[in-house]
Amino acid sequence: FEVNTLISTASPRLAVVDDATEPSVTAALAAAGVATVDTSETGVQQATVGLSRLDDDALILFTSGSTGAPKGVIHTHRSLRARWMSLRDQLGVADFSRTLCLLPTHFGHGLICNSLFPWLAGQDLYITPPFRADIMLRLGALVDEHRITFMSSVPSLWRLALKMSRPPKEGTLQRIHCGSAPLSAHVWEDIRTWAGTRQVCNAYGITETGSWVAGLGNADCVAEDGLIGEGWGAVVKVLGTSDTSVPLDGGLECAVGEAGFVWLNTPALMKGYFQRDDLTRQAVVDGWFFTGDIGCIDDRGRLVLRGRERDEINKGGMKIYPADVDAVVERFEQASDVCTFALDDEIYGQTVGIAVVLNSQDDATIRALYHWMTAHLATHKMPGRWWVVETIPRTSRGKINRDQVKAACIDQAPLDLIRILA
Repeated sequence: FEVNTLISTASPRLAVVDDATEPSVTAALAAAGVATVDTSETGVQQATVGLSRLDDDALILFTSGSTGAPKGVIHTHRSLRARWMSLRDQLGVADFSRTLCLLPTHFGHGLICNSLFPWLAGQDLYITPPFRADIMLRLGALVDEHRITFMSSVPSLWRLALKMSRPPKEGTLQRIHCGSAPLSAHVWEDIRTWAGTRQVCNAYGITETGSWVAGLGNADCVAEDGLIGEGWGAVVKVLGTSDTSVPLDGGLECAVGEAGFVWLNTPALMKGYFQRDDLTRQAVVDGWFFTGDIGCIDDRGRLVLRGRERDEINKGGMKIYPADVDAVVERFEQASDVCTFALDDEIYGQTVGIAVVLNSQDDATIRALYHWMTAHLATHKMPGRWWVVETIPRTSRGKINRDQVKAACIDQAPLDLIRILA
């Protein structure tokens, strides 16, 4: 389905495949008349390629393919170079001398920053197939074997690695980035302990801005839920508006600690969305990109993320950010994964639902989690309906689609909390 959707959107003329490409994908390409080149075949193929200019299109990355409405982010050689130059200025390249990429390379985090940035700076790059349980099982050994100095990943992958893999022993890791989803302080500290370095950074990356656009240069600080840091080759503003139809008003900037909408200005901004000028106008105003994220600027000038605008739960006028609830549950030692989402409610308009993966599903564990949450959450943030599930489904980028998790849960009976807590 995703391949057919992308073919209809992009009208490609050529596809690169190998012996691991699923037959259904190859069949879909052939049915659409798309020629293929099989890279698993031996032999040398030559092609003549003209020199590229800075403002030529360099690549198109589709931010979605499973929703039926993918957006193709167009980056030029100039915007990509701006991203890599800003990272080099902010972070240098020494920590990236032996870089490991565990992520898919079909989106910005895995391709632009985790892979191309160190590789084009002359550093060594190691790439694994993404999200493989057998690789997570021996991640520490892989880090030691190849003397890895840098790696980047997502919180969901780290939850697996922390549970399944022994820590590396050689002490080669110099820096770690975690992005594409909010990082809780609890998981942050666990990664530091596993890796043997405090230089663990919650990197803020958006495909439209060339991925890593903000973070901590020196990450030796107290871990905080949602803490990002300063802009890397970008100006970060938190404003009290999400309106992209009018010029921005500087008077709308939020006070320190006040939650609002995150906007970015960077020379690494995309050229626009492929054949969708209407979507580009909805996202970009006078060079400022509307992220759709909710955040604030703390008293040290650092960005702190609270969640996505579309994820926000409005319970009788009280705004609840699902990431806040997730961060509390993640610190419960028997919880291995969690997803909080909005549920329709006749009285409040919306209320809070939660799906959680527990190491033990007995009543005693559920009661312990309930008491843990009541001790750490405001009353209005407490979920009213709970589901204990085996896994939380994620996209190929390791992100949670809260609507999909909600859809999977509401067809099932929630926990009988009244009985369990009695």
